[in-house]
Amino acid sequence: MTEGRHHPHLLGSEHQYGHQVQLLAAVAFFGVWVLDSFLLHFSDGLSESVPLAIRLVAGGIMVGLAIWVFRLAEKVLFREAPDEPGVIDTGILGHVRHPLYLSELLVYIGLALGTLSLLALGTCAFVLLALDRIARYEERDLVRLFGESYVAYQKQVPKWLPRIFARKPRR
Repeated sequence: MTEGRHHPHLLGSEHQYGHQVQLLAAVAFFGVWVLDSFLLHFSDGLSESVPLAIRLVAGGIMVGLAIWVFRLAEKVLFREAPDEPGVIDTGILGHVRHPLYLSELLVYIGLALGTLSLLALGTCAFVLLALDRIARYEERDLVRLFGESYVAYQKQVPKWLPRIFARKPRR
């Protein structure tokens, strides 16, 4: 396996093709979403049975949640990062291990809900698989760096679906 790239503010390495995979996932999602929702209408028949206001509120809530999760993650990872290297398990990272990737996925889900495009929702599954592959790579590197401390964190904090009330990590 090829060495990943290092982020200047954090320990550990990113997947070598992580940014390209995320870009490909975004292009795939937006291509499918626009084509299905606004041009070809292959799978948006369900949208006729759900009022536009409800779809927009549901989609808006998801996008708003995505922005909130992103801001919480950005704060912990880039503005409040500890001086000493170690596993960060505070803030949003005490609830979910990959909040930045989760926020990306929530944007796609929110847009798909807004139009109720089943093809776009299906593309979200592809995006989740792509993000999960990137996250697995990064987690292997974090286990290499932090050992049992990160393994214990993995056992305490879910990867994708946040716990509403975080448990105190065992030290």
